[in-house]
Amino acid sequence: MSKLTDVPKRILIGRALRSDRLGETLLPKRIALPVFASDPLSSVAYAPGEVLLVLSIAGVSAYHFSPWIALAVVVLMFTVVASYRQNVHAYPSGGGDYEVANTNLGAKAGLTVASALLVDYILTVAVSISSGIENLGSAIPFVVEHKVACAAAVVILLTLMNLRGVKESGKLFAIPTYVFVAGVFIMIAWGAFRGLVLGDEMRAPTADYTIKAEHQGLAGFALLFLLLRAFSSGCAALTGVEAISNGVPAFRKPKSKNAATTLAAMGLLAVTMFCGIIVLALVTDVRMAEYPAVDLLKNGAAVGSDYVQNPVISQVAEAVFGKGSFLFVVLAAATALVLFLAANTAYNGFPVLGSILAQDRYLPRQLHTRGDRLAFSNGIVLLAGAATLLIVVYGADSTRLIQLYIVGVFVSFTLSQTGMVRHWNRHLATETDPAKRRHMVRSRAINAFGAFFTGLVLVVVLVTKFTHGAWVALLGMVIFYGVMTAIRRHYDGVSAELAAPDGPSEDSVRPSRVHSVLLISKIHRPTLRALAYAKLMRSDTLEALTVNVDPTETKALRAEWERRGIDVPLKVLDSPYREVTRPVIEYVKSLRRESPRDAVSVIIPEYVVGHWYEHLLHNQSALRLKGRLLFTPGVMVTSVPYQLESSEAAKQRARRRQEWSAPGAVRRGPADHHGHGHGHGQGQGPGHGRGKEAAAGEPSGSSGSAGASGTSRASGPQGGPGASGAGPEDGSSGS
Repeated sequence: MSKLTDVPKRILIGRALRSDRLGETLLPKRIALPVFASDPLSSVAYAPGEVLLVLSIAGVSAYHFSPWIALAVVVLMFTVVASYRQNVHAYPSGGGDYEVANTNLGAKAGLTVASALLVDYILTVAVSISSGIENLGSAIPFVVEHKVACAAAVVILLTLMNLRGVKESGKLFAIPTYVFVAGVFIMIAWGAFRGLVLGDEMRAPTADYTIKAEHQGLAGFALLFLLLRAFSSGCAALTGVEAISNGVPAFRKPKSKNAATTLAAMGLLAVTMFCGIIVLALVTDVRMAEYPAVDLLKNGAAVGSDYVQNPVISQVAEAVFGKGSFLFVVLAAATALVLFLAANTAYNGFPVLGSILAQDRYLPRQLHTRGDRLAFSNGIVLLAGAATLLIVVYGADSTRLIQLYIVGVFVSFTLSQTGMVRHWNRHLATETDPAKRRHMVRSRAINAFGAFFTGLVLVVVLVTKFTHGAWVALLGMVIFYGVMTAIRRHYDGVSAELAAPDGPSEDSVRPSRVHSVLLISKIHRPTLRALAYAKLMRSDTLEALTVNVDPTETKALRAEWERRGIDVPLKVLDSPYREVTRPVIEYVKSLRRESPRDAVSVIIPEYVVGHWYEHLLHNQSALRLKGRLLFTPGVMVTSVPYQLESSEAAKQRARRRQEWSAPGAVRRGPADHHGHGHGHGQGQGPGHGRGKEAAAGEPSGSSGSAGASGTSRASGPQGGPGASGAGPEDGSSGS
């Protein structure tokens, strides 16, 4: 099975990388910008449209508020960027908002931030890809007709690209992101030149349309609520800002300085693009409606359900460049592509945060390890699965998905900045250097303003978006919080139960005697090897045990046993219902009941085959027995493998593959010539024992628990990988 999966895996994600090559995967600023900032940069493709959509409820007359809303978004963006520049300098380890809140506000606040970020990362993937599919679908009808399947395909493609490693995916994403940014700036510059210098009149394709206001003459509280809702929609431009603070470890040295510089560049680019598109939209008379089929009028009549409302950026590009022009096509293509790539912000933030949470025992430990390409593979796959589920449930409808958006990110913004204020307060209490104190006071002021402003926006977002779907995001946060709390409780309980006491304990007391039981079904080479090993153990009592399933075979076994003169007593257990596992388990339990202070050692001979399909041809009695015996206190299980010729061939194949790509080297540290011993104690991952252990059907993560239960493996000098045939006709009892 390993051979079947290894070749496609290498083709898809490339050769495995050694741990000492981690430094080669670190990102320079020019690559880090598209990797970590593609989400906020791409949001200018839909954030201006969201503002105009909401304002259209009050009619075209409300559009004159859009510059003020844009100004408020700009102030918020600069506030958040300035605040996070303090974060990356103070907490460069990659914990980001979670580490800040956990350290300064306590574990519950940290877990709340983590829950919010995890939900927001999943939504980032779902929203970005769904939006990109809808943009692409306006040109390719097939995509719209199968948008769920197409969105899922894009998720899979992005997942594979990220599994190849952050640096490689960054190179792939850099080109379209920079083309998009350059295209928007060229559009803004050319639009300004045409309008201010040439005096051209630029008109959007919807300039002659009118909007039927859903609510005429809004004033007072109703108007304020509408403006706040438009502002909260425009805040979509800020999603993903926190990803840089979570991704500081992926930057080249000096990490904090490079991350802070990238943050500043991202903020400057995003607000310039956002404001430029808003201004051009007003100049070219773009018309957007929340329900265009009925609210958008052409010559006094509704445009109807056949009308496709193009995004603001598309309409502005058509007005500035001309429909069908080269620059228009390039910008349209780059916009659709960068919306897909915006999901990459989450693909870099979610796995890193998941790794930190796993290290703190809030998520499964598998999320903490790096994969073959030095990326957090398990976190990437988990994110892809969750985003795909959302896409399927919501039918890849970005309009419905975007209502769930933004809540999580402002929860993390607010708690993080509040935590930074406490961070500076704590350091100011002990710092005496005047220059450092001035710097800390300035940083505290920035973070305090950031906490106030983002907290205010959080309230606005909750009030204006709760009934529109934000409650689903809040429910997701509560679920994440509960699950992570339960996982931490489990790990803490296991840790307390496994902790070694300082003084003598029941576990350190030497057993009175060792009663060894050798399981057999017939006499062949694996049985003889296991018998020799059992005698070497010098147990107080040694007996062979078989289960009488077929009387004829049992009689032949007795005769052969006596003919060979084997000086070990042979005990036969009757099994009228032809079961093998239950009689052995009951017998072992009876030994424990008779002598509770004795240790029972069950020795199981088994032979090892080299092909997965050969494994299917042998029963799994030994595997079932080992699984059941693991739950029996005071019982030790020892497997004595016998390698067949096919397993020797498998060992040679594995060795050649290992020399080619060093599979698994990341999890066990850098490969060396001493890390591949032939010891087969369960829980000892390196060497050929692990290949055999996995082939026997035990999950790779179970080796530690198996070792804790007293299970061990003994091996001859040829402990090759491959699938293990279980038992003597599978090596254990029973025929």
